Amino acid sequence: MAKGNHSTVTDFILAGLTDKPELQLPLFLLFLGIYVFTVVGNLGMIILIRLSSHLHTPMYYLLSSLSFIDMSYSTVITPKMLVNFVMEKNVISFPECMTQLYFFLFFVISECHMLAAMAYDRYAAICNPLLYNITMSSQVCCWMVAVVYSMGLVGATARTVCMLRVDFCKADVINHYFCDLFPLLELSCSSTFINEVVLLCLSAFNIFLPTLTILTSYIFIIASILRIRSAAGRSKAFSTCSSHISAVAVFFGSLAFMYLQPASVNSVPQGKVSSVFYTIIVPMLNPLICSLRNKDVNIAFKKVFDNRSVLLN
Repeated sequence: MAKGNHSTVTDFILAGLTDKPELQLPLFLLFLGIYVFTVVGNLGMIILIRLSSHLHTPMYYLLSSLSFIDMSYSTVITPKMLVNFVMEKNVISFPECMTQLYFFLFFVISECHMLAAMAYDRYAAICNPLLYNITMSSQVCCWMVAVVYSMGLVGATARTVCMLRVDFCKADVINHYFCDLFPLLELSCSSTFINEVVLLCLSAFNIFLPTLTILTSYIFIIASILRIRSAAGRSKAFSTCSSHISAVAVFFGSLAFMYLQPASVNSVPQGKVSSVFYTIIVPMLNPLICSLRNKDVNIAFKKVFDNRSVLLN
């Protein structure tokens, strides 16, 4: 019996995304490709922002932090998921499971608040451009990022501590491709009422507060954009926000569907599909959206490659 959590289960088996043999190899190749693209895309975005002096602004400082978060929580989830496609049993020990859960929660909660911080940055840039350098000074940016990670730390710690109080007696198969909250609660042989209450309260806070911040920011942003007389000015203002809105819609939509309902009504197949969006698809899409829809990033990308060509020649 493990000390501290009164559990007789020392190892779990991750059931994976599907149990159909004919889908294992195609899904392995698909998600391996997505993961490589995610790491290369987000790491490339971070390096590009560091190398390009004209991208040393609050907007891109927050974007590089978002890329780090996306790359990190994709790395927490995807490699272990890929094991499911090539091994008959994907065993994960109890400490490893709790570690994966903790870091997943830390990064996913941080992403919620980072997207809200980015929305506030766009509000400050478009609605109060003359005060932007004061409102979003380097010191303010550092504090915002510190608060974002603090939210992630507090939320992840609270949920993981509650999970450590749960007793796991006989069932050891987690019907998911990673150690997530609801699939773990389904294996409990003790009361999960407190865990569900804490989960719903913290999930509501970490989803509704950033969503409210984002919605409020964009209401003011849209109002300001509509007051711009030139069509070119309106188009430029909208283009700086459209990529952020796309990322927010996919991320918060799938997250709300997964966590803003009791464990008793949470559908496992639907939960797996929803989880794929915010754990695998969104981290891949963010650098893609930001690079395709952002002229500054495209210009910086061309300059870096032009400089490299000159050095090679």
